[in-house]
Amino acid sequence: MLLGIASPVQHADTVKTIKHIPGRPASIGIIGDTVNVNTTVNGGIAMIGGGKDVDAAFKWMINRSGGGDVVIIRASGTDAYNPYINQLGKVNSVETLMINSRELANNDTVANIIRNAEMLFIAGGDQSNYMKYWKGTKTLEAINYLLNVKHAPIGGTSAGCAILSGFYYSGEDGSITADEALKDPYNKLVKVYNNDFLQAPYLHSVITDQHYLTRKRQGRHVAFLSRITKDWHLFAKGIAADERTAVCMDQNGQATVIGTSKVYFLITDHKKKPEICEPGKSLTWNRNHKAIKVYEIQGTPQGNGHFDIAGFDINKASGGKWLWWWVEDGVLKME
Repeated sequence: MLLGIASPVQHADTVKTIKHIPGRPASIGIIGDTVNVNTTVNGGIAMIGGGKDVDAAFKWMINRSGGGDVVIIRASGTDAYNPYINQLGKVNSVETLMINSRELANNDTVANIIRNAEMLFIAGGDQSNYMKYWKGTKTLEAINYLLNVKHAPIGGTSAGCAILSGFYYSGEDGSITADEALKDPYNKLVKVYNNDFLQAPYLHSVITDQHYLTRKRQGRHVAFLSRITKDWHLFAKGIAADERTAVCMDQNGQATVIGTSKVYFLITDHKKKPEICEPGKSLTWNRNHKAIKVYEIQGTPQGNGHFDIAGFDINKASGGKWLWWWVEDGVLKME
């Protein structure tokens, strides 16, 4: 499922010739000092919904990096993020790694470059390639080291955001629309995985989605949640950002919304299982029009609202509004 990088320099991604850096496997560009530095970092995760990049979200990560080494990882594209990030704040270096094979993903030098980063960013593209190339490799171990041991800030946009949550949609057989997923949650294109990839703090019971309003993905997100409920008997949460918008969660699992559009936090309830979630049948998840509790926050460039991702405590939510979503015979209703 090609979700695509959407940076202010996207055109350069499609035309620039890639030049690999000698002695640094997978590196396709670096700005700054190649000598490693160690700065004091503050953990945090920026979940960006795709589209035009959110400058303030990158500045948020840079501030939490202490100005150390920034690494961008991807499986396609170019080093176009390097100059973009470098001009947003003072850092020691910005480097892009193109990790598009399992051989590179298991390379010790590649893994060490990631481990030495004070900020990591996962670019957009195709999350099924990330799964195919990185799962079970030294690259994955290095990312999880940053998340859970070093506690460096990590961000991802579009496909890069899709893999940050414990539950994730792979899109490996092609993308699915909301209407298709609601018509049959067991459509062959609905491939959802359970905590076998990245292990981000506070996101083990979460599934993300991106380009949310722009591509009308609310319904498919609900379908993903219905499958998790039915297949694993777990009641996951959803976090979804629209384009040009980011959920920025600090090291304590507390989040604000930065950007120009909206973010949604979805809460399922073990007392409110889907009425019909079966192969070949339209989803029905009604529960008297109160199947899924949803909090909507409008972002601002400075950051707006607050949501407790650590506990999904509804009493700690502020700056937004509560909604109810439900599904009647494959049609999503919202109020």
